[in-house]
Amino acid sequence: MSPSFHIPYILPTALLALALVLKLPTFLRASRDPDVRATTLLLIWATAVLVVITPVNIERLNVLTGIPNIASPWAYSFLTAFCATGLTMIMRWREAPSVRRRRRIRRIYWIYAGIVAVLWLTFILADVPTARVYDLDTYYAGTPWMREHILLYIAAHTVSSLVAVSMLWRWFPEVANRWLKAGVVFLQLGFASGLVFDGAKLAAVGARWSGHDWDVLSTQAAPPFALMEAALVALGFIVPQAGPFVQKWVRDRREYRRLAPLWHALRSLTPAAAEARFGPWTALDLRLMQRRQRIHDALRMLGPYLDPILHQRACEAAQARDAAQARDAAQTGDGVPDADGVAGAITISAAISTYQQGGPPVAHPQGPQGGAVVGGHIEGIASALHRPRILQDVRRRMTSTESAHHHG
Repeated sequence: MSPSFHIPYILPTALLALALVLKLPTFLRASRDPDVRATTLLLIWATAVLVVITPVNIERLNVLTGIPNIASPWAYSFLTAFCATGLTMIMRWREAPSVRRRRRIRRIYWIYAGIVAVLWLTFILADVPTARVYDLDTYYAGTPWMREHILLYIAAHTVSSLVAVSMLWRWFPEVANRWLKAGVVFLQLGFASGLVFDGAKLAAVGARWSGHDWDVLSTQAAPPFALMEAALVALGFIVPQAGPFVQKWVRDRREYRRLAPLWHALRSLTPAAAEARFGPWTALDLRLMQRRQRIHDALRMLGPYLDPILHQRACEAAQARDAAQARDAAQTGDGVPDADGVAGAITISAAISTYQQGGPPVAHPQGPQGGAVVGGHIEGIASALHRPRILQDVRRRMTSTESAHHHG
């Protein structure tokens, strides 16, 4: 048996196992949440199906248990549980919580639990002494009780796929959330792949009954669609939950990095009492909250040294620079920070220098304190501090303007 034959099984199995591992922390934190619990169970059943149906594991089960074809009821039981969980999750998404929905979900679980019990019963009653790794369904298509065993799992899977596709098709136009809509698309593709799998299996089994050999439909055409279904349906339930989390993580990561220049400029001013050691594994949102808080604490400490007049002059010089660049087409589109951000960066840099050299605070006879002036432009200031050439240019303009005033 070539190891390359198992690669199509290994890849989706590894994907589902990874998704399950990533989902476990959420499950441990929110195990009482029905959606989290159902998603975790769905991943468990899908992973279990792919693990059991891998040819090498079928052979191992036969050897370990000493029961030929024991993988059949195991795999089909996990597949049936997967179908039931998928249907109930779609119902949870589509319908608001109600007594009616709860009863329908329970009814589905009981029906599919009964199917699992009958699968085991028919397997026990069937006479299947010859182990078949690849062509079990067609080899035993005419065997009493095993015939019913095979038809039962195909029928249960077909019904669940048809119902799921029908519900998703009707629900799709109503979905507004883009992540949920993407999940619905994955689910539709997944359950449609399941229907192709069922059609190929039924055609191969029916051909055996009529004396024809269409086994290739069961052994080669159907398995890829089963793998696609498991992966696509799992993605369909993962994407709507993981998508917003990843989107927020990217947004927080971008802001965390944008604030870095301002934080590095202010970190020497942060009171020792504010230091809280967060390790590299600390959640990003906590580290971002800490960075924001430290920046605001440092700005409050630096407030008496922030010069509103300097800020106004820097803002005017930055606006003049922006106007000059707007007239020069060759220099537009270089990602210049706004004038308030540049002015705030210059004002903060001057205040830090005064503070560190032990200079006197700035007098504020009228108008807002310096901290109030720069406090609303933190991201723009951080962006400006990352572009020292722009700050130098604005400082030169301020010096030139001041000299012109003096000469005038």
